Amino acid sequence: MTICFDIGGSAIKAALATPRGEVRPFARIATPLDDFGAFVQALAQLRRQGGAGAGDDIAVSITGVVDPRSEIIACANIPCIDGRRLAPDLAERLGVPVHVANDADCFALAEAVKGAGRGHRIVFGIIIGTGIGGGLVVDGRILTGAGGFAGEWGHGPVVASEAGEPPVAIPRFACGCGQEGCVDTVGGARGLERLHRHLTGDACESTEIIAAWRAGDAAAARTVACQVDLVASPLALAINIVGADIVPVGGGLASVPELIARLDEAVRHRILRRSSAPLVVPSTLAPEPGLIGAALLAHQGERS
Repeated sequence: MTICFDIGGSAIKAALATPRGEVRPFARIATPLDDFGAFVQALAQLRRQGGAGAGDDIAVSITGVVDPRSEIIACANIPCIDGRRLAPDLAERLGVPVHVANDADCFALAEAVKGAGRGHRIVFGIIIGTGIGGGLVVDGRILTGAGGFAGEWGHGPVVASEAGEPPVAIPRFACGCGQEGCVDTVGGARGLERLHRHLTGDACESTEIIAAWRAGDAAAARTVACQVDLVASPLALAINIVGADIVPVGGGLASVPELIARLDEAVRHRILRRSSAPLVVPSTLAPEPGLIGAALLAHQGERS
């Protein structure tokens, strides 16, 4: 049996993964952010609550990027683990094997093995939520790449200087990664809000913009069209480079099917490979792909 954790900056979700491949969520608690001892204690308590035995391992899907060579995690959202060799540190404290991977990588693995990417060789799983993320799975295995950054298509100065029809100028917004003009600055929920404020002067939440778009509001439609235009080109470039068969989408905006359909259409017009079938598709494993991916990660670790 494996205890799986999906850990973000606000909450730790826990589940049991049975030998038959079933994932059974059983708890959700607040994430200790500033005290590593409290962070470890929280995981230990959840292990006991889940009924784990002495030798049962742990699998963790977590926000942040894990360097596959050093095993050091970069995680600004959880300061107490930032810069630590997280898997070895947890294994030493808890006395059991620990498997750790980025949450977008776990999402991509879950969708590749059990979700929308099932049966496809190269699966590029992307997150369009608060911001932009991604993970790459080839032949059922996560491809982390140098530094653990493979699949992170949301960063890099790749956003066009104008978008929409007729075109409107788009600033190179500063990104939290330290660069300017990243997809993350205009993609996702915060990006949609930033674009809408730039185009209209109105400060609206993403849910309000989407609702207005669905109701036929012209200003909201302009914002959505610009976002799709800005996001589709770098996504198409990423797909051309990795040769993805399918691109499952998770995150909050993935729950807006007409938005994903618009993005899919725009992407398929921009890639080299021609396809009449949808390529960018909603995920099928909501609401717990992180826990499912963590369970798969542990199972692969046992077979390695």
